[in-house]
Amino acid sequence: MRNVYLSDRTAADIDARVARVLKGLGNPRPPLRLELVRDLHRLDRKFFSSGDPSAAQEFVHKMKMAGKQLALRPALIWDVIKKWDLRALYLHDRKRILIDANLPEIKQRWGEAHEIGHSLMDWHEVLALGDDQQSLSPSCHAKLEAEANYAAARLLFLQDHFVEELRDTEPSLVLVRDLSKTFGNSMTTTLWCVVENMGIPAFGVVCDHPRRPGEKFDAAAPCRYFIRSRTFERQFGNLGEVQVFAALLTYCGYQGGGPLGSNEVVFRDDNGVDHVFFLETFYNSHDALTFGLRRGPRPKVVTVA
Repeated sequence: MRNVYLSDRTAADIDARVARVLKGLGNPRPPLRLELVRDLHRLDRKFFSSGDPSAAQEFVHKMKMAGKQLALRPALIWDVIKKWDLRALYLHDRKRILIDANLPEIKQRWGEAHEIGHSLMDWHEVLALGDDQQSLSPSCHAKLEAEANYAAARLLFLQDHFVEELRDTEPSLVLVRDLSKTFGNSMTTTLWCVVENMGIPAFGVVCDHPRRPGEKFDAAAPCRYFIRSRTFERQFGNLGEVQVFAALLTYCGYQGGGPLGSNEVVFRDDNGVDHVFFLETFYNSHDALTFGLRRGPRPKVVTVA
């Protein structure tokens, strides 16, 4: 899946809402404490278990729902959770965030921030838990999710504070690791934000171990996420994840964890010009994270007779 950039107008609107939240918290230093955000906006958080359907159904039925639709059919929430395979959910009418207790703690943090993002945008309430064709269409759902993801990232990485940290250091997977610790977020979400804030061609890849792919590995779509900076998207729009994954196989080792290797790789841009990228890959025992950064045009080779 490729990352999607919002329109400038939508991004500016969300940024203004996130800025008001951070100002209300006194412009905190990292890591952001999400319980303070919940307190500020009077949000409630509860947990459910996606791994135990009977317990989840019991949880849903015990909840006191507002609104005619949910009052008539309280199991609608569980239907939505199953339909979209959700690990977190926001109930606008109750100002309640539901989080899957089976998620690792670091992923619960992202899920909670994502749902807080939904809560900040009043236009999301109109479409939340609806059953009409428009609100349940994949394109509409994807748009809402992209907006909530943007809001979550801007919250968890404290907007310009992250940009300043990124600007002062040479970008690399070491920087990704350090920033993930500073801001209290996963390396995957940190890699995502690093790439999207790069002003030069750069990309990130999240995939199975290149040398030890899982049972569900699909050679036609080998990357779980293919994250591209704006400049990379404009200049290398025709470069696909299959080509990038093939490049990983030229240098990644079979190690069971930690750095898998690094190398310079040549990619061709949309105008047919070759460029040198430096790629490095790290395996965290769940996902392989790759950071690719453009070094410059490929040097021309001159043959002397």
